Amino acid sequence: MSAAESGGVRRFLLPDLGEGLADAEILAWRVAVGDEVAVDQPVAEVETAKTTVEVPCPYAGRVTALHGAPGESIPVGAPLISVDTGRTEAGGGPAAGPAPAARAAADGGADADGAPAPAAGAAGSPSPAAPSRPGPTPAERVLAGPRALPADAPVGAPDGPGPVPAARGGEPAPGGADGSAPLSGAVLVGYGTRAEQRHSPSRRRPQRRDPAEGGPRPTASAAPPPPPADPGPRGARHPVAVVSPLVRRLAREHGIDVAQVAGSGEGGLVLRRDVEAAAAARRAGTAPAAPAPHAGTAPAAVPAARPAPDRQPRAWSEPGPEPGAATAPAGARRIALSGPHREMARRMARSRREIPEATVWVDVDASGLLDLRAALTAADPDRPVSLLALVARFCVLGLRRFPALNSRFDAERGELLEPPGVHLGFAAQTPRGLVVPVVRDAHELTTRELAAELTGLTERARAGGLPPDRLSGGTFTVNNYGVFGVDGAAAVINHPESAIVGIGRIVKRPWVVGDDLAVRPVTELTLAFDHRVCDGAVAAGFLRFVADCVERPELLIGDM
Repeated sequence: MSAAESGGVRRFLLPDLGEGLADAEILAWRVAVGDEVAVDQPVAEVETAKTTVEVPCPYAGRVTALHGAPGESIPVGAPLISVDTGRTEAGGGPAAGPAPAARAAADGGADADGAPAPAAGAAGSPSPAAPSRPGPTPAERVLAGPRALPADAPVGAPDGPGPVPAARGGEPAPGGADGSAPLSGAVLVGYGTRAEQRHSPSRRRPQRRDPAEGGPRPTASAAPPPPPADPGPRGARHPVAVVSPLVRRLAREHGIDVAQVAGSGEGGLVLRRDVEAAAAARRAGTAPAAPAPHAGTAPAAVPAARPAPDRQPRAWSEPGPEPGAATAPAGARRIALSGPHREMARRMARSRREIPEATVWVDVDASGLLDLRAALTAADPDRPVSLLALVARFCVLGLRRFPALNSRFDAERGELLEPPGVHLGFAAQTPRGLVVPVVRDAHELTTRELAAELTGLTERARAGGLPPDRLSGGTFTVNNYGVFGVDGAAAVINHPESAIVGIGRIVKRPWVVGDDLAVRPVTELTLAFDHRVCDGAVAAGFLRFVADCVERPELLIGDM
């Protein structure tokens, strides 16, 4: 992601660092104005809602501006750093971009406002076949996230005046227009940069171009179906299929149908600002104004005025105005939340809003659990096993018996999505807030391997070094809130999972053993579950299985 400034100065725009995150907070700069930077050199440390990463720069040259101070949050697609590459075209204008006229942005092939990028080679002759792609660059590995693009996905290019002059064989010339300045290529979504610019004709997106630019003319189509009874003012319709993933996700979170939003982009394309305006208008109880038509696009006819917005039912998932946002008491101070804190708040609010959860709990004698841990540690002191690892092992085996609790509910289709294995999440408290690291394929690990994974992920989470793909994709979560000195808790399910199990502190209490009264170490197990995926009998059966394993671990032999 880049944009041209005057002369050879290139602006590097903040890329999407994974899962369509909207912004990032600058923690520290690794360079200063006037410093010389190399291609793929880390220039800033930023914190997203998921993790902390170092962002590499795709340009080599002298730093001319830092667009933000430490502690400041900047949105994806906004300028991060400006670098003077010392490149200018023969005509004295800005240098051509490092790739053909394609544009990759923060939402996977869309610009910062949510408009899908035109494919490379659309305005001229067909692109040459893409060369085979070598392994990822260091920048790709640093910024790799869960939204991994295929190897043949086209890379983006800065906003330049035209395509890069072709070198011999029709391939892009290395470096700049004159080949003098090295560039690693445009920043990929969640990946950093590539060492070379490559394009694949098999990954091009549908596009609409103005005939004056030499692009294809829009194909005539049949008359559109009649609009809904309450369409509201809108611009030209655009197929929803080409709306960027970021815009679709934003519309879904606000409970807005993108087909009913007036688009301000080319051909009536719905952009991110259009969805935000529609959401703001809905909260304010006013209809959004129809956007000005995009240059080169004929304005669409405006239907009759829509009914008053207060007659429209509010979408069940639409968030209302924030309580107290405009009525804060005098003297109150606002405290900015860290990225992980904001992400956890969003997930917990969505969980309470969408999941009809229920909770079951049971007190257990933990004598067998403590004896098992002591025996395992004594057998191999260099590979100790924690209590959380043992409870996690019991849960993994229990999910084999009760797989519904490892599934997720598809509300749109009324179906359960059951994964092939267990990706076990666990709650970890860090200096930046609560996070949930994920142990991939926990069902394939031994108890000691699982214990080592839990320990390693906890240390990396507290250091802020976990990549986004290790903080998402879980299917079930365990939570040891006993470390905080409490007996129990009604945990909130980590959306979109279906269940979370918790263990409280272990304390000595009176316990009936046979007909005698004894003092035993006792703990409480709780299970919060999504009542849409199963009924109480399934939840109780799972929790009873885990409780029996805690009290009599030898029962595991029959399930291993």
